[in-house]
Amino acid sequence: MASSVADDMIKNMDTEKIKKYLFQIAMKSQWKEVVRTYRLNPEAHKAKITRTGDTALHIAVSDRQEDHVEELVKLISPDKLERQNERGNTPLHFAASMGNLRMCACIAERHPLLVGAPNDDNETPLFLAALHGKKNAFLCLHYIYIKSPDREQKRFNYCRRKDGDTILHCAISGDYFDLAFQIIKLYTDLANSVNEQGISPLHLLAAKPSAFKSGSHLSPTDRIIYHCIYVDELRLERPDSYNQGIIKTFKEEKDPNYPENYQTCINFIRLFWNLIRLVSSSCQKADPETPVEPKSHQSFDSFPANYRICFEYVKLLSKAMLIVLGLGSTQIRKIREKKEKHKWSVQIMNELLTRTPMYLYEDEDSGMNPAPRKDKEETLPYEIVDGGDVIMGRESIIELPKDDDNKEIGEGSSGEATEKKTVKLLAKKETPILIAAKSGVTEMVEKILELFPVAIHDTNTEKKNVVLLAVENRQPHVYQLLLKRNVLKDSVFGKVDDQGNSALHLAAKLEEHKPWLIPGAALQMQWEIKWYEVIN
Repeated sequence: MASSVADDMIKNMDTEKIKKYLFQIAMKSQWKEVVRTYRLNPEAHKAKITRTGDTALHIAVSDRQEDHVEELVKLISPDKLERQNERGNTPLHFAASMGNLRMCACIAERHPLLVGAPNDDNETPLFLAALHGKKNAFLCLHYIYIKSPDREQKRFNYCRRKDGDTILHCAISGDYFDLAFQIIKLYTDLANSVNEQGISPLHLLAAKPSAFKSGSHLSPTDRIIYHCIYVDELRLERPDSYNQGIIKTFKEEKDPNYPENYQTCINFIRLFWNLIRLVSSSCQKADPETPVEPKSHQSFDSFPANYRICFEYVKLLSKAMLIVLGLGSTQIRKIREKKEKHKWSVQIMNELLTRTPMYLYEDEDSGMNPAPRKDKEETLPYEIVDGGDVIMGRESIIELPKDDDNKEIGEGSSGEATEKKTVKLLAKKETPILIAAKSGVTEMVEKILELFPVAIHDTNTEKKNVVLLAVENRQPHVYQLLLKRNVLKDSVFGKVDDQGNSALHLAAKLEEHKPWLIPGAALQMQWEIKWYEVIN
């Protein structure tokens, strides 16, 4: 009887009373009571109960109440899931930021268009998943959203925020290279995108020397472990693979049926089972009448097809050894993460370079306009291409703009004002090879010169080319690499900047920035003298 009286009280509560009641029980983590209130009083579905405009569903998602979130989502109509707080975030924004796969799938399946709902900064749940490096949540939202064919092309509208940064910019900035690879494969046009400052994903990567092997220093012991660790190349993951994994930690298991100290044995069994599956699948496909073509991205393409099993077996032994001998070791784990970063950054670099037509200067109509070389003859790196920023309508948070509505830098922006603004922004930036030379990223300098030899003549606003920047920033590996290249030494190494400084002038100049961390002024001066002698 008491329960029925309470039910009647909840049913008869007005908006203000229901807000106070929901706030009280949510703060006490009485989530069963919150679910009951949502079931009895529809006014609770849209009630904002905090100063920041959060609903009870927002708070439940933030508190990682997966079971109760699923119950609440079932009770709420899809349009009520669009409720935003004062920053424009929906519950799906919260779930995507946290990377909670179960809650993301639950809400997005109920209302797929929420994947493209922008907040006040034009950040969608898809964008926030990329911003925080939540790869599985990102793939989950992506594949749920594109289930409908009419949404396939619209997905590019939800990949850019107000400042022009795309999901690819965010993934590379955060060193989430495994996620960046998936984005490049799924959103190919974003490889050419630039933000409002004219920064492209390749610019960001060029400014990250620590992401490459050339910018890292290992002790002799760490170097041995480094070379013993095998790292798989990144591949495009299948739509059903974002919630699967070969090796899971104890904490990632939802309901483990074994003690925590059995984790090593379980991981080894999983690896062995994966090899058996690989062998059986290879035997089934090994039909001489219908041979399987090797995939270009596999690291064993140079070997015969029947060597694949041996190759996988070696990988298994390598992984098993690390698991048994100390995959849990903090030092080994850090070295493995470092090697993953080094290998994957090179793979991302190659993917970006193959998709970025940077140095097509021959024809003005070939997609790269060389005409705007006005600001001190600086080399301009990029063309503005697909993936423009879209200002979303605010009457409905998922309403798409018309084709002729306001668009910022991107596809369809052909007005003279926009073009002049774009040229002005890009004119202040350097090409990726110049940034790589300053940062000491020899891998990128070498690859760009291999693909685009004309890049050796790129200059910035101060008319400094790749040689002058390498000398000025004390990058001996880049300088040695350039010496080995078959280039016109007089035109490249004899270049002077707009102040008349040659490479020798810059080598003799001691700037405030000192990339060589050498203790003591005497030793520092000794190294500077040696550097001058090398350049001389």
